[in-house]
Amino acid sequence: MMGPGMMGGFGWGWFMPIFFIIFWGLVIWGIVALVRGRSESRGSDSGSSRPDSALEILKRRYAKGEITKEEYEEKKHDLV
Repeated sequence: MMGPGMMGGFGWGWFMPIFFIIFWGLVIWGIVALVRGRSESRGSDSGSSRPDSALEILKRRYAKGEITKEEYEEKKHDLV
């Protein structure tokens, strides 16, 4: 009743496996892109992707005790 094939004999039998390979490839690519996007957004402490300014780094070093007050004041004067 259907003839030489289910698709009417036009040779479309090769299309379905290629379609499914492309479909699953896109699904996997989308999942990987989502996971990468989420992990990159979690990577930064402040939630923003801009780098810290030199003054912020200097304040952090002084707060940690890596530099003395004199060094802090001198470097702050150079930056400002």
